Amino acid sequence: MFKKVKKAIFPVGGLGTRFLPATKSIPKEMLPVASKPLIQYAFEEAVSAGIEQFIFITGRNKSAINNHFDYSYELQQELSYKDKKSELDLTKSWLPEPGKIVFIRQQKPLGLGHAIMCAKDLVGDEPCAVILADEMLKCQGGFLKQMIEYYNNHGGNIVGVAPVEKEETKKYGIIVPEKIDGQIYVKGMVEKPLPEDAPSNLSIIGRYILQPDIFSFLQDTGIGKNGEVQLTDAMASMLRTDTFRALPFMGHRFDCGSQEGFLDANISYSLDNKSISKGVLEVLGKYVSA
Repeated sequence: MFKKVKKAIFPVGGLGTRFLPATKSIPKEMLPVASKPLIQYAFEEAVSAGIEQFIFITGRNKSAINNHFDYSYELQQELSYKDKKSELDLTKSWLPEPGKIVFIRQQKPLGLGHAIMCAKDLVGDEPCAVILADEMLKCQGGFLKQMIEYYNNHGGNIVGVAPVEKEETKKYGIIVPEKIDGQIYVKGMVEKPLPEDAPSNLSIIGRYILQPDIFSFLQDTGIGKNGEVQLTDAMASMLRTDTFRALPFMGHRFDCGSQEGFLDANISYSLDNKSISKGVLEVLGKYVSA
C-alpha cells in the first residue's frame, strides 16, 4: 500500500514575461480562460483528483491569487442583497474549507525547482503532486486524477508526458523513455534540449507526482539553465536511486505560457459554453473569411 497523495504544490511565483505588459500588475495565473482564471482550472483539477491540501508558492505582486481564494464580503453581500444566486454561487461555491490552502512566498525568482523546495517543510515525508497552472490539460475526469489512480497501482514517481514537434523540444523537459511490459519508464531527462540533441519527442507536461526524496536532490542541485534551479535536473539525479514512470496524456493540451496557446484555450473553452458558443463562432467567422 502506497502513501496517499494528499498535497499539491502550485508554483505561481513566475514573472510571466511573455504576457507583458498585462502581467506587470496581474499574475499570469489570474489571466482568464473563458470566465475563469488559469489558476482556478488547476485548482479544480486537483480537487477532482482528491487532493486535500493546496500549497501555493507565490511571489511579489501575486496578492490577486490570494484574494481569489478568499471570500469577497462586499461583492458577496451585494449579490446576496440583489438575490443574484447564480452569480453568488460563482464567487464561493468552489472555495475549499478554511485551512486547506497555504501560501508561501518564494523570495527569489530562481525557477521551478527552487519554488518546490519552498514547500519542503509542509510536504514533509509524504508524496506530493505538482501542477503548473499554465499547462491546461483538457480531458475527461482530469489528468491529475488519472495520474493518482496510476500511482495507487504502481507507486514511485510519475511524470505526465505528451509528444511535441521535434523543433519544439527546446521549450520543454524531454525524457529518455523505455517501454517495459506496457509501461513507460523514464531512463533520463534533459531540460530544454536543442532539437538535434533531444533524446525523444516526449515532453513533460507540467504534472508530477514526486516522492519526498525530491527535496534532498533539489537541495544539491545547482543553478542550471536560465540561471534557475531546474526541477528536471534534480529529477535526472534522482533517477539513480528512484523509479520514474511516464503516463501519456490523451486529450487537448494548451500551453498557456504562450500567447498562441492561451488564445487556443480561450477559443476551445468558450466554444464549450453553450450560452456563448454561437456568438464565438460568429466572431471567428469574421476573421476566417477575411
